Parts: sequence; structure tokens; C-alpha cells
Amino acid sequence: MKTILIVSIILCSFQCTIAQDQSNLPKRDINKNELSINPLNIVAFGALDIGYERVLNNNSTLGFDFFYLLTDRDDEDIFDGDDIFEKEIAFTTKFKYFFGERIARGFYVEGFGMLSIGEDEMYIDVFDSQGNFIRVDEIEQDFTDFALGFGVGGKFVARNGFLIDIGFGIGRNLFNDDAPDIIIRPNLYLGYRF
Repeated sequence: MKTILIVSIILCSFQCTIAQDQSNLPKRDINKNELSINPLNIVAFGALDIGYERVLNNNSTLGFDFFYLLTDRDDEDIFDGDDIFEKEIAFTTKFKYFFGERIARGFYVEGFGMLSIGEDEMYIDVFDSQGNFIRVDEIEQDFTDFALGFGVGGKFVARNGFLIDIGFGIGRNLFNDDAPDIIIRPNLYLGYRF
């Protein structure tokens, strides 16, 4: 019996020593990272749209989105994605500022920059050798461009970390005449904050 009591005291003191050593370790950054996916783009447009955000402080986040069009433009989808997304691949950096008391949740404004690659439909007039108008032809022009824009939205985070981020953004391509002038970003992200 004495042996069991002595062993228990030694084990308890050993566990207390380990607990004290672990209390000096730096604490892990919790609830500062988010991974999300946009199911609206998958279902309606056949595009993979995933994102990562890092909580910088109570009122701001910095994030990155990657967009990749999975379907062929000639496929018949539920919606005509060409009217909404001329881009086929896009990488977006975004900064969000939140108007709320809680950590990086609630309503926000967003500034973003987007590097995109895609095809834009253009219409050209066709003339004969005498300069008479014949018809209008539609052509697809490849482009690579960078856009700046802004958006508004709301992010709602549950206690267990699951989140929904609903927003809308609009921007302008800056450098390539073959790119569409205006871009839009309809957002419906589902994700997890950890």
C-alpha cells in the first residue's frame, strides 16, 4: 500500500512538472485562419473557387482566392457563365474591414486586386473590298489583365468555427484592351475558421 502511495505521489509531481513546462510554451494561434469554398460557382458555373483568409485583428482580414473554370465554355450549363465570368483562371488578393464588435465577423467593406486569364467575346464588322458592310462576326480574344475593385458583404461565424460569407464586388481591368472593362465577384463562401 505504501508503495502505491509513493508511486502515485511521484507520478503526480512528474505530471505537475510537465504541466508547468507546457504553460511556458507559446500558445497556438487559434481562430485566425479560414478556409472556404464557393459552392455557387461550382453548381451554377462549373468553376472551382476556394479561399484562405487570415484574421489580422478584430476589424480586418487579409485573404487570397483562387478561381479555376472547370467546364468548357461550349458546354451548356444552367446559366451562361460567359456573361458573368470571362475569366478562366484568377488569383485574387483581398483586404476586408469589418464594422462590428466581434472578431472579424459581421458586415464589411473589401478592397481587392485580381490577376485573371480568360477569353472575352468581341464583335467586329466585316467589310468587302469596296468598303461595304457585310456582317458582324463574333470572335474570342485571349487576355491576361489585372483589376482593382471593391466589395461589400457580411461574414457570419458560428461558435464551432463554421462560417458563411456573402458578398458582391465590382472592379475594373486596367491594362489590356482585349479584357472586359468591368468584372464582378458574386461571393457565397462556406468555410471553417480554425
